[in-house]
Amino acid sequence: MSRLKDLRKYVNKQLKKMEDEDDRISAVNHLYGVSLAATILAKRRGLDPELAAMAAMLHDLYAYKSGSYDDHAHKGAELARKILTDLELTDEAETDLICSAIYHHDDKYSVDGPMDELLKDADVIHHTLNDTSKAIKEKEQARYNSILNELGAGEVWTD
Repeated sequence: MSRLKDLRKYVNKQLKKMEDEDDRISAVNHLYGVSLAATILAKRRGLDPELAAMAAMLHDLYAYKSGSYDDHAHKGAELARKILTDLELTDEAETDLICSAIYHHDDKYSVDGPMDELLKDADVIHHTLNDTSKAIKEKEQARYNSILNELGAGEVWTD
């Protein structure tokens, strides 16, 4: 089995522990949606698609497990490091790359490393395209417009 499949199996087990079915469905949709977007962006940007997908699968797991988004990116990076170490899925450099992306993913205004930026962008893609009836968050608007331009997706959308 691939590392990504092994990680998804682990994440699925964790998400099944969520008591509220609607929250669980939303969590599955988000993690898999961001993972798909991360894979596409990684292929486009010449980054490792498997590591990008793995970072995406873990990026909000702390929030789903704890029920809190307070400092979830930083705490999520710690959780991801523990999971990746315990499951022995990545080497130290890969773990550092994934954890850095998770650590920085909530700061949509700053510019960090290439994998960090990829995870931020994949997160924005899912936030903005999963439910187009919702207004785009101010902190995500510029990044969203840049992604559309990068992908040649036509006119820049605004709400």
